[in-house]
Amino acid sequence: MLPDRDGAARWIPTHEGADDVPGTPLVSRAGTPLARSGGAGTPLGGGCWGGGAPVTARSRRGWPSTGRTAPAAPGSTGSLRPAAAPARGRRARRARRSTPVAVPTITLNDGRAIPQLGFGVFQIEPENTEQAVLTAFEAGYRHIDTAEMYGNEKEVGAAVASSDLDRSDVWITSKLNNGFHRPDDAERAMDQTLADLGTDHVDLFLIHWPLPTQYDGDYVSTWKALEKFKADGRARSIGVSNFQVDHLERLARECDVVPAVNQIEVHPYFTNEAVRAYGSEHGIATEAWSPIAQGGVLKDPVISEIAERVGKSTAQVTLAWHIARGDIIFPKSVTPERVRANFDIFDVGLTEEDVRRITALDKGEDGRTGPNPDTFDMIPS
Repeated sequence: MLPDRDGAARWIPTHEGADDVPGTPLVSRAGTPLARSGGAGTPLGGGCWGGGAPVTARSRRGWPSTGRTAPAAPGSTGSLRPAAAPARGRRARRARRSTPVAVPTITLNDGRAIPQLGFGVFQIEPENTEQAVLTAFEAGYRHIDTAEMYGNEKEVGAAVASSDLDRSDVWITSKLNNGFHRPDDAERAMDQTLADLGTDHVDLFLIHWPLPTQYDGDYVSTWKALEKFKADGRARSIGVSNFQVDHLERLARECDVVPAVNQIEVHPYFTNEAVRAYGSEHGIATEAWSPIAQGGVLKDPVISEIAERVGKSTAQVTLAWHIARGDIIFPKSVTPERVRANFDIFDVGLTEEDVRRITALDKGEDGRTGPNPDTFDMIPS
C-alpha cells in the first residue's frame, strides 16, 4: 500500500499506462512522422560527458553541467534512433504485427541505449504477469520495468525464459526494495533480484524511493552500493526513482557516478519541469511513471480534440506526447488489445503545437497524483 497525499493508505497505480480505461475508439492510421525531442537523452557535447563516454570520477563540488538548461524543444534533433528489430522467438511469432516496428532508443550518459517505450508490470498479479509479459513481447516490446516491491520478478524472469528471445534482446529494469537501503541489505536484495529474474545482470537498477525521512536521511550509502553493482556488472546501468533536485544535488556532492535515469511522476497535469530540467542539464534521462495520470487526462478536452483529429485514442496521444518530449515510458495493461494499442503510438503525427498545448495543461503540484518524495516514508512490512 502507498499512502495517499492526505496520508490515507491506498494503492496508487504509479506505473500505469492505458490500463483498461475508457478512451476514444482505437483507429489505425498512417500519420505524419512523430515529432521527437532529445530531452535528457540527447548526446552530451563537451564537459565530462562528451561523446557519451562514461566518467568514473566526479568533483566533490558536483556534476558538471552539460550546458542544457531545459529539455529540448519538441521537434529538435535528439538522440532517438531506431533500434534494430530484435529476433522473434517461437512465442513472439504469434504477434499480429507483420512488420516489426523499430522503437526509438535514448542514449544514456554511460553510453548504453535504452528503448524509449517499455512495458510496466506494477500491480499485475504474479499469476498474470508471465502471460502479460509474453503478450507484450508478441506486440513488440523489448523493455520490461519491474521492481522488488511489485512481487512479480520471478514471473518476469519466467516470461523471458519461455519466450525464446535472447537475453540480450530484452532490457530489464528493476528497483531496490525500500526496506533494504542499508548497503549489506542492498547486496542481498540485488542478488535475490537476479535469482528471481533468472539472470546474472539487470540492464538498469534503481533506488525506488529516496526516503529522506528514513535511515537517518542516508540514501548516499545506498547509491554507493549501486555504484558497486555497476562496477561488478550485476547492473549494467544504475539510476534513481522519485529523486527531487535536492536529492540529486546531494549525490552530486558526495558520490562519483551520475545516475543514468531518474524515474519520476510525469504526465500532462504534472510535467515536473524542475526535475526534468535538472536531469537534462546533467545528462540524467527522465523516465515517466503514471504517464496518463491514473486515467485522469483521458477526458481532457484538449487531448480529446487532438485525438479526434489524428484518429487515435486519448491514451495513445498522451503516450505519444511523452515520446515527443524525450521521456522513457512503460505503460501497463493485462488486456491484450490495450497492450498492442499502447505500442501503436509511433504514427500519431503530433505537431509541435500539439505538444505545446498538452504541455500547457500542467497544474503544478496540484496535478500530482502520487506521494511527494520529500515526505514518502513507506517501508513494506
